[in-house]
Amino acid sequence: MENFEDRLKRMEYYQSLLLQMSQKEGFAFYHLIIENQLTEEEVAKFYELCESLCKEYEDLKAEKFVFYSPLFIKFKERLNPKLDPKEVIMACIDQKIFPELMQTLKKNIS
Repeated sequence: MENFEDRLKRMEYYQSLLLQMSQKEGFAFYHLIIENQLTEEEVAKFYELCESLCKEYEDLKAEKFVFYSPLFIKFKERLNPKLDPKEVIMACIDQKIFPELMQTLKKNIS
Protein backbone atom coordinates (compact mmCIF):
# COMPACT_ATOMS: atom_id res chain seq x y z
CA MET A 1 0.00 0.00 0.00
CA GLU A 2 1.23 3.44 -0.95
CA ASN A 3 1.99 5.85 1.88
CA PHE A 4 0.77 9.44 2.12
CA GLU A 5 4.14 11.00 1.29
CA ASP A 6 4.47 9.00 -1.93
CA ARG A 7 0.94 9.95 -2.95
CA LEU A 8 1.65 13.60 -2.22
CA LYS A 9 4.85 13.54 -4.30
CA ARG A 10 2.98 11.93 -7.18
CA MET A 11 0.21 14.53 -6.98
CA GLU A 12 2.79 17.34 -7.00
CA TYR A 13 4.39 15.77 -10.05
CA TYR A 14 1.02 15.50 -11.82
CA GLN A 15 0.29 19.10 -10.90
CA SER A 16 3.56 20.22 -12.47
CA LEU A 17 2.70 18.32 -15.65
CA LEU A 18 -0.79 19.81 -15.78
CA LEU A 19 0.68 23.25 -15.28
CA GLN A 20 3.01 22.73 -18.22
CA MET A 21 0.15 21.42 -20.34
CA SER A 22 -2.28 24.19 -19.51
CA GLN A 23 -2.26 27.35 -21.50
CA LYS A 24 -1.17 30.49 -19.72
CA GLU A 25 -3.22 32.61 -22.08
CA GLY A 26 -5.83 34.47 -20.10
CA PHE A 27 -4.78 32.93 -16.77
CA ALA A 28 -1.17 34.00 -16.41
CA PHE A 29 -1.53 35.16 -12.82
CA TYR A 30 -3.20 31.94 -11.71
CA HIS A 31 -0.39 30.11 -13.46
CA LEU A 32 2.15 32.06 -11.36
CA ILE A 33 0.25 31.23 -8.18
CA ILE A 34 0.45 27.51 -8.88
CA GLU A 35 3.96 27.60 -10.29
CA ASN A 36 5.27 29.40 -7.19
CA GLN A 37 3.12 27.36 -4.80
CA LEU A 38 1.45 30.29 -3.09
CA THR A 39 -1.06 29.56 -0.38
CA GLU A 40 -4.56 30.96 -0.33
CA GLU A 41 -3.48 33.31 2.46
CA GLU A 42 -0.51 34.56 0.43
CA VAL A 43 -2.78 35.26 -2.53
CA ALA A 44 -5.22 37.09 -0.25
CA LYS A 45 -2.33 39.26 0.98
CA PHE A 46 -1.45 40.03 -2.64
CA TYR A 47 -4.99 41.22 -3.31
CA GLU A 48 -4.93 43.31 -0.11
CA LEU A 49 -1.67 44.89 -1.26
CA CYS A 50 -3.16 45.74 -4.64
CA GLU A 51 -6.35 47.15 -3.08
CA SER A 52 -4.22 49.37 -0.85
CA LEU A 53 -2.06 50.52 -3.76
CA CYS A 54 -5.15 51.18 -5.90
CA LYS A 55 -6.51 53.51 -3.23
CA GLU A 56 -3.16 55.24 -2.94
CA TYR A 57 -2.94 55.51 -6.74
CA GLU A 58 -6.38 57.12 -6.90
CA ASP A 59 -5.39 59.59 -4.17
CA LEU A 60 -2.18 60.52 -5.98
CA LYS A 61 -4.00 60.83 -9.27
CA ALA A 62 -6.57 63.16 -7.66
CA GLU A 63 -3.70 65.33 -6.45
CA LYS A 64 -2.41 65.51 -10.06
CA PHE A 65 0.71 63.40 -9.47
CA VAL A 66 2.32 62.10 -12.66
CA PHE A 67 5.17 60.03 -11.21
CA TYR A 68 4.16 56.84 -9.49
CA SER A 69 7.52 55.24 -8.81
CA PRO A 70 6.86 55.23 -5.02
CA LEU A 71 3.92 52.90 -5.70
CA PHE A 72 6.18 50.56 -7.65
CA ILE A 73 8.72 50.58 -4.83
CA LYS A 74 6.02 49.70 -2.29
CA PHE A 75 4.75 46.98 -4.60
CA LYS A 76 8.21 45.44 -4.92
CA GLU A 77 8.91 45.67 -1.19
CA ARG A 78 5.61 44.15 -0.10
CA LEU A 79 5.26 41.55 -2.85
CA ASN A 80 5.66 37.96 -1.76
CA PRO A 81 9.34 37.01 -2.18
CA LYS A 82 8.30 33.93 -4.18
CA LEU A 83 7.14 36.25 -6.96
CA ASP A 84 8.98 38.39 -9.47
CA PRO A 85 7.45 41.89 -9.75
CA LYS A 86 7.77 42.11 -13.52
CA GLU A 87 6.21 38.68 -14.07
CA VAL A 88 3.35 39.49 -11.71
CA ILE A 89 2.62 42.84 -13.35
CA MET A 90 2.59 41.32 -16.83
CA ALA A 91 0.47 38.36 -15.67
CA CYS A 92 -2.04 40.66 -13.99
CA ILE A 93 -2.29 42.78 -17.12
CA ASP A 94 -2.86 39.62 -19.16
CA GLN A 95 -5.57 38.44 -16.77
CA LYS A 96 -7.04 41.94 -16.31
CA ILE A 97 -6.44 42.01 -12.56
CA PHE A 98 -6.14 45.59 -11.27
CA PRO A 99 -5.53 46.74 -14.88
CA GLU A 100 -5.07 50.47 -14.30
CA LEU A 101 -2.71 49.95 -11.36
CA MET A 102 -0.70 47.33 -13.23
CA GLN A 103 -0.37 49.51 -16.33
CA THR A 104 0.95 52.28 -14.08
CA LEU A 105 3.39 49.93 -12.33
CA LYS A 106 4.52 48.58 -15.70
CA LYS A 107 5.90 52.01 -16.60
CA ASN A 108 8.43 51.60 -13.79
CA ILE A 109 9.80 48.23 -14.88
CA SER A 110 13.38 48.49 -16.04
